[in-house]
Amino acid sequence: MTVDSGRSDGDSWGPAHSVGATATMVAASRAVASQGPDALLDDPLADPLVRAVGLDPFVRIVDGELDFEDDPLFNRKARREQIAVRTRFFDDFFTGATNDGVRQAVILASGLDTRAYRLPWPAGTVVYEIDQPQVIAFKTGTLAGLGASPTAEHRPIAIDLRDDWPAALRESGFDVGQPTAWSAEGLLPYLPPEAQDRLFDSITALSAPGSRLATEHVPDPNAFTDERLARISERWQRFGFNLNAADLFYRGERNVVVDYLNGHGWQVTAHPARELYARNGFEFPEDAMAAAFGDLSYVAATLQ
Repeated sequence: MTVDSGRSDGDSWGPAHSVGATATMVAASRAVASQGPDALLDDPLADPLVRAVGLDPFVRIVDGELDFEDDPLFNRKARREQIAVRTRFFDDFFTGATNDGVRQAVILASGLDTRAYRLPWPAGTVVYEIDQPQVIAFKTGTLAGLGASPTAEHRPIAIDLRDDWPAALRESGFDVGQPTAWSAEGLLPYLPPEAQDRLFDSITALSAPGSRLATEHVPDPNAFTDERLARISERWQRFGFNLNAADLFYRGERNVVVDYLNGHGWQVTAHPARELYARNGFEFPEDAMAAAFGDLSYVAATLQ
């Protein structure tokens, strides 16, 4: 399977193309982790979404026809645990924020994420999802066809994050006077360095005190080297996903997430992946994870 690759100013995609196909890859992992009596997640909508996209390698992974027992990152056990750590972190982030009274959530680059449909949002919560128009149309249309209903007031916004998404958010009823829970999951490497800064600047400008933000952090500003991206691409290509990570990720030195947020009024806590693996009862795949993703942490921040 060959997926359109290469990035350019103003490029766009659906869930079967370019950056969008990586969102389908993540959904396939969530589907696998939700299977069987030993399920690590409960995401019943991931499976039908992956099938609706129709990319053969991901459907075969969900069906158990493709596995890579000799790969320390992509074998079934490792894939289930990695996505469980990531998904539980962001799920717990939103649940904790709403338990503390936050009633406005924004999921940036939402992809095939189904939190608006599966989390127990308290009454009065408004959940905004922002992504490419093709992605938003596909997901909302597919889930409506499946009879799935959001568990909160759901306001999807079809816009590229490189465009004036803050204006689109406000036009959809976003209240800048209310604390907000924001997530930027699996997003930052797909933004140019300066766009990453603009994203955080916009979030800060839109956030009332007490707002919260969850994202990922790699301490090395040059983490995505040619060698590391080549290793990621080799893994993708082993299961027929013929896409070059170097064509998708924006490289070049960028501001370190924790430092940038600390400097813009956020109180930041970084949770190293090793810590979260241990908290979930999993063994961290030391060499493989470090080679692929660097010293990854998950970040939770509160605006002072």
